Order: sequence, then C-alpha cells, then structure tokens
Amino acid sequence: MPNKLDQLKLMTDVVADTGDIAAMREYTPRDATTNPSLLLKAANLPQYAPLVEAAQQFAQSSSDPGPAACDRLAVLIGKEISQIVPGRVSTEVDARLSFNTQATVTRGQQIIDAYQELGVPRDRILIKIASTWEGIEAARQLECEGINCNLTLLFGFEQAVACAHAGVTLISPFVGRILDWHKARDPSADFSGANDPGVASVKRIYNFYKANGFDTIVMGASFRSAAQVCALSGCDRLTISPDLLAELAQDTGLLDQALTSNGATSNERTADLAEDEFRFALNDDAMSTEKLAEGIRTFAADQRTLEQQLLRS
Repeated sequence: MPNKLDQLKLMTDVVADTGDIAAMREYTPRDATTNPSLLLKAANLPQYAPLVEAAQQFAQSSSDPGPAACDRLAVLIGKEISQIVPGRVSTEVDARLSFNTQATVTRGQQIIDAYQELGVPRDRILIKIASTWEGIEAARQLECEGINCNLTLLFGFEQAVACAHAGVTLISPFVGRILDWHKARDPSADFSGANDPGVASVKRIYNFYKANGFDTIVMGASFRSAAQVCALSGCDRLTISPDLLAELAQDTGLLDQALTSNGATSNERTADLAEDEFRFALNDDAMSTEKLAEGIRTFAADQRTLEQQLLRS
C-alpha cells in the first residue's frame, strides 16, 4: 500500500508550505509557497547565508533598504526553490501594503521583474497578496497584465467570491486558523471530522467554484493536522508543512478522495460583490474580520523583524 502522501499526490497537487529547500527535495511537491514568517525562519538557516549576504548587498543602493533587502531575499530563495519544484513558487507582497491597491500592483510588478532578471519566467511565479478589497483589486490588475496571483489570508466565503470574479489564479483559504478561532471561543465543542469549520469552509468554496465554472484554483492552507489534510483530499491543491508531509509519508493507511469536481453543487449567489457589499459581509463575519486583521499584523511584524535582522547584519 502506498503511503498517504503518495496517494494524496494522485488526487491533489501537493505544495510545500516552507522555505526549507531540504524538505522540498525530500517530499518532491509540485509547488512551493513562502511568506514573511517562513522567510524569517529560512534566513536563519546556514545554507541561506550566501543569499542573505547577496540581499544585503543588493539593498545598499536602495533608498528604502529594508523592504528592498526582504524582497531580494524572497526572490533569491524563490529562484532556488524554482530549481527544485516543477511548478510555481508563491512570493508575498509586503503585508503593510494590504490596503493600498496601487502600491501592491507596483510591488508585484517589481517582484516579477526581479525574477525575470534572474532568469525565472513569470509563469513560474505567483504573487501572493492578502485578500482585502484592495488586494483583490490589485490582483485583478496584475492578472490582466499576465501576472498570476495567489490570494492569501482568505477566511470568508465573500472573499472567495470576489477573487473568482477578479480572475485570480489561485486562492489560499486558511483551514487551521479558522479552526483556531472557533476552538478559542468554544473549547469544549467537537470540531473533529465533518464538524471542522475550516474544512467545511474550503469544501463550500470548492463546490461553489466547480458548480459555477470558475477557473480559480482552490489551495487549502494552514493545516493543524494530517486529518484536516486528508479531509480535503481531491482539492485542487493543498499546501502542507514539512511536519505534516512527514506524517503523511509515514502513514500507509487507505486515503479516500473527499472532494471531486464531478457533480459539485452549490446554491450560493453567483453574482459579483460591489465594494460596499464585500466590506459589509466581511465586517459581519467576526471570524473572517479578526483572522484577516491578525494575519496581516503577524506578517507585517515578521516583515519588520526580517528587515531589522538584514539591516543589522
């Protein structure tokens, strides 16, 4: 019997949720995704010391060396990753730009240009942007330019609807963080199996997209357990941490396919959302509002820490 990771790869594109190249070589994912928190960890690994030094040198001539060094490090690590995975590498725009559409567009263009200068074509990269109204509008513009995007920090259904209508290439709904929010408010509740609200959220989005012919790829993210991963087997893509990849690789049990596009049904409203509708719906969903804000704060804090570390060295 093949292990569960190998079985999963037959029904879902597996993505490595890490900046650790050694883990990617071991588990051979299709794609890889990074964020400021993962880059902060990667920057402290000995094997990345030459890339850190190169990013620091690159930023010396910049008028804003902190962000320049971080973006350069992200691109240098992304280039290394692109030589290991056959598919896409997601590189995140500074979370502090999450409420500035034009600044996000400009930064996304700069990241793509930097990759292309290093010989990595744009079709190997996804620009990762927070799923705010401004972020989704920035993605709409970038997609029109042929720059594909990964909309992250996605917690609410309305965010997914807006992303689909914006023509976003891929979304990353955060399974584990949704569960975290519900467990913090009701610690005694049973959130196992079908009761897991993070798993249910991704299933709802997946069925909505497939039933209505939206091309946007659904990539479940932020998993807390292998059980959550298995509950979404068959999803377009799943981005999984090295620890959970290892657990799946060691499990030789049978993995049934949980999601399939054949016969997907949804009774949800399919129309696009106006800005006021989007903002009200997001505000009306306490979990999505709180987790989106928390995620932006966390990524922004890690970005600042990484900047300080790069500028001190």
